[in-house]
Amino acid sequence: MCPLIKELRNDRDMKIKVCITGQHKEMLTQVLDVFNINPDYDLAIMRENQSLFDITEKVLTGMRDVLDKEKPDIVLVHGDTTTSFASALASFYLKIPVGHIEAGLRTYDKWAPYPEEFNRQGVGALATLHFAPTDSARENLLREGKNKDDIFVTGNTVIDALKTTIQNDYHSEIIEWAAGSRLVLLTAHRRENLGEPLHNMFSAIKNVIASIEDVKILYPVHKNPAVRDIANEIFGDEPRVRLEEPMDVIDFHNVMSRSYMVLTDSGGIQEEAPALGKPVLVMRDTTERPEGVEAGTLRLVGTQKASIEHEFKKLLQDNDVYAQMANAVNPYGDGKASTRIARKIKEFLQ
Repeated sequence: MCPLIKELRNDRDMKIKVCITGQHKEMLTQVLDVFNINPDYDLAIMRENQSLFDITEKVLTGMRDVLDKEKPDIVLVHGDTTTSFASALASFYLKIPVGHIEAGLRTYDKWAPYPEEFNRQGVGALATLHFAPTDSARENLLREGKNKDDIFVTGNTVIDALKTTIQNDYHSEIIEWAAGSRLVLLTAHRRENLGEPLHNMFSAIKNVIASIEDVKILYPVHKNPAVRDIANEIFGDEPRVRLEEPMDVIDFHNVMSRSYMVLTDSGGIQEEAPALGKPVLVMRDTTERPEGVEAGTLRLVGTQKASIEHEFKKLLQDNDVYAQMANAVNPYGDGKASTRIARKIKEFLQ
């Protein structure tokens, strides 16, 4: 959302208020600092071992108070988080229009990803304006009966963000550590993958690098203790796997731009990495970003050990397969999504 906030603030007719909910505050603060954004409101909802019940309740009631005070003309929410769904619901209860950024992504399996697939469909049901990143996302919304005049294909703002963060002269100790090897960036944290699926992923990765010596793995480990326990169990004694604290957006994007490929169960990385020419193996059974699979920038490899191991090894050993993925055209936009979204919001308000 940061590039869009910056774009909206360039318009003197717009008065922008930013509200954060405070989940994973230290990770969020890094991003806000990079874009020089100071939130006007912080709901500070984060509590140890909180559940989806806790998050939904706190965001819903916290946003009610913010909206009662500010009485905005429109509320913008992003993607598929519980924050976005509860904020959209609070806006709906107060009859405030909602603009959904990154609208129309679907797997049509409410359990995968969980709870994100429900969240984005729920926001879609509540939203007035739908900013779809691709034509495929727009088609999903049309099939669901959304008004075609309320849907706008804009590209995704995550591509906009890369223009701010990528540095040609970037250096880091991690890049030095990986010198002479192919650096593979790993991210894994999805709620539905906790337990056996994560064990499968990490075991497959460890097996592959045991047989291919010029590979090193960088894994910025999510704060969730359930993720960290499995990562430490399987990777703790592996010298070519580096477990790091979550990285700020500058470091993460620049390391990704210098990596060989990406292994992930995340969402936005499926768009960011292809924009940087990096092949992505998606360790999930479904993806809400089928455009990347169709374009050849992504490959779904599931969560079974044998499948991950096979596809990972093939991408490392087959130069033709690697080149096809690395050179495929990124379908997620040209870095001008924020400009298009801001223009449509202004038209709507006028």
